[in-house]
Order: sequence, then structure tokens, then C-alpha cells
Amino acid sequence: MFGNLTGQGGGDQLVSKVARTAVTALMKQTDELEVKVRAEPVAKLLQGSVDGFDFVGKGMKMHSGLQVEVMEMYVQAVSIDFGAIFKGQVKIKQPTQASMRIMLTEEDLTVSFNTPFLVEKLQKLEYQGNPLYFDKTEITLNDDQSLRMQSHVRPGEAGDPIDVDITARLEVEDRRKIQFMDPDYGGDEQAVELGKVLTNHVNSLLDLDQFALDGMQLRVDRLRLKDKKMTMYGNANIEQFPSR
Repeated sequence: MFGNLTGQGGGDQLVSKVARTAVTALMKQTDELEVKVRAEPVAKLLQGSVDGFDFVGKGMKMHSGLQVEVMEMYVQAVSIDFGAIFKGQVKIKQPTQASMRIMLTEEDLTVSFNTPFLVEKLQKLEYQGNPLYFDKTEITLNDDQSLRMQSHVRPGEAGDPIDVDITARLEVEDRRKIQFMDPDYGGDEQAVELGKVLTNHVNSLLDLDQFALDGMQLRVDRLRLKDKKMTMYGNANIEQFPSR
């Protein structure tokens, strides 16, 4: 059996297939997913040694409802538990690091901000003693590399909706917190007041550690807004193969 595994297209394809199945289970939906394990010579897989692990996913929807247009991760050399592969599991023997690129479209951001996952986090904010109810939140990525967030916000169940309109630059703080900077507010005095409160709340929410899969930390070195897309470049610190 081991002889067949170490032959051309044997063990590396087996590990790649198991890893792809494991990654697919983490997602609700993917349009395209490619997982490739690199090992040269392939025989080193028997000792659990892998030269690299390439992961490219497109049109990905998480079980939380969050959407991602493109996610790329390129894992450095790592040791795996080869025996676990035969049980359909991917286990790494020590923490490793991957370079990453994550791209979200304007539509991805709008859909994500309207998921129960994020709406429930937004509703934890209170305004004048009332919980806030968000509806039809829309995200626009502008040509000047700013982001615009518009939402109908109702203070309390019986309150009248307030049209909140926030335009801000995006910056990354401490490599993990996406922050609305130098915000500009539209609307009347009440909308501006609520917009300021909401900005502070959103800035406290957009911590990548709250969105990463178990066993993984995301760290961003550069963030770019261009052509109606937000792209983050950085690293993923992986302590164990992710799980839901």
C-alpha cells in the first residue's frame, strides 16, 4: 500500500483530496475550490513532511452567511499526522504560517452586513436606552478608496427608522482591526448623532479574530480598495487545521 502511495500522483493527491473535503465542510457553498499539497519527493509524506499547502477558493459562502469572493492561502512547510489522513482528517503536528489574500466585492460586504451573524452583533448596541434594529444595510466602495455604509436603523421596536449614512476611510490597526477613519456623516442631526455612535460600535466589532475559523488567526499587512473590491494581504497563523 505504501509503495502505491509514494508513486507518481499517489500520496500527495490523497492528502490533497482529504484536505479539500475537509475545507469544503467548513463552507456552506463554494463556486470553485482548489487544494494542492506539495511534497518532493512524495515519499517524505510517510514521515508527515509537506513542502507546502496551496489553497485557492472562489465564490465562498460561510455557514454564518458571510461571503468572500476570493480566498488564497499558501502554507509554508509543515509536518502532518499522515495516519490521520486515512481517517479523513487533517492534523498538523505544530503551528505554521500561511501567506494570504482575501478579496470581498461590494456585494459580498453588503450581503455580509445583512446576515443574522453581523446584524445580531450590531443590535447589541443601544441608543438612548433602546436596542437598535438594522434593515437594508448597503455598502458602497468608492473610487477615492473610501467606504460608504447606509442603513435604516430603528431605535426600539416602535421607533421611527433613521437613515444612517457614513463614509469613511478604512485602515488596519494592530494588524487585525479594520477601522472606520475620518468619518463623514449624512442626514439630519439625529442621523449624525446615531452615525457617530454606530461608527464606534462598528470599529469595536471589526476584529478579524472574531471572524476567523477555529485554530486560525488572521493578520493583515495591507488593505486595498479598488474596482469595487476590498482586498486584504497578510498572514494566517495556524495552530491546528480549522474546524467550524
